[in-house]
Amino acid sequence: MQIILMEKVVNLGNLGDEVKVKDGYARNFLIPQGKAKRATEANRKVFEAKRAELEQAQAAQVAAAQALAGKLEGLMLQIKRKTGVDGRLFGSVTNIDIAEALLAQGITVERSAIRLPEGPLKTVSDTQVPIALHTDVTAVITVSVLGEH
Repeated sequence: MQIILMEKVVNLGNLGDEVKVKDGYARNFLIPQGKAKRATEANRKVFEAKRAELEQAQAAQVAAAQALAGKLEGLMLQIKRKTGVDGRLFGSVTNIDIAEALLAQGITVERSAIRLPEGPLKTVSDTQVPIALHTDVTAVITVSVLGEH
């Protein structure tokens, strides 16, 4: 299916690009999320009329994400969990726990933006955790998992 991208989509294209994607990806994800429209003549005309407005909105989103990244960069979170004698946690620290710890400090971040490539944190350690605030903006924070008996 041919679609027009209404915003930048990772590994697909930028605002205004016409790309061909699988029907299910377009119908089930891109179109309902407002990230794309079908590539018809009517939609092309509507897009061209709104192009400047959409570019301005996207620039505002990037600026807001960069401002939040400035606050987050270098931040250290401390999360306490019960541990055994070998330093392993009973349970784990997930992106939900990290989002709640950030919220306690007054910073709101979507939990889906918190990237844990190796899965939940299961040991007492300091870990660098990337947070993808926008497709172009990523901040790195340090999560320090502390053990308590």
